[in-house]
Amino acid sequence: MDETSNSICLDMASKEKSTIEIKIDDIDRTILLLLNDNAKLSNKEIADKVGLTVTPTYERIRRLERSGVIKRYRAVLDSKLMGKDLHVHCHITLKNHETESILDFEEKIIQLDEVVGCYNIAGDYDYTLHVEIADMDAYHEFIRRTLTAIKNIGNIQSAFVMKTMKG
Repeated sequence: MDETSNSICLDMASKEKSTIEIKIDDIDRTILLLLNDNAKLSNKEIADKVGLTVTPTYERIRRLERSGVIKRYRAVLDSKLMGKDLHVHCHITLKNHETESILDFEEKIIQLDEVVGCYNIAGDYDYTLHVEIADMDAYHEFIRRTLTAIKNIGNIQSAFVMKTMKG
């Protein structure tokens, strides 16, 4: 394999487990970067930028979608315009690590509109939440009324985002 292509193996869920190997070349990488930056680009716009015609560009995008490299498309919202000026990384330590308790915590957390990201992590904490909320008063209420109502949370530590350079 040369340096300009990667081989990605994907396990497909089925009765018989099979592996599909996806070759990613420089054109695929460029397509992925373009779509990651602006998922609303037309196939023609992408084709013009990568130097292909529309049909092979469309076929590459479809292959990347079918293989799971492209999982979904979504809008990136301006949180300030949405009235969510405060971004918080909320570090959570659980009291108990039994499977049922963990699943209950995860089920409750993913239902919360204020939580835009939830990550199970290794280290001093069990989870890091990315919380977007109006302001410090609203965050205080979120902690008091919402997070503390989840029984398995043992400790909460908050880190407040002061400036975003990338994200």
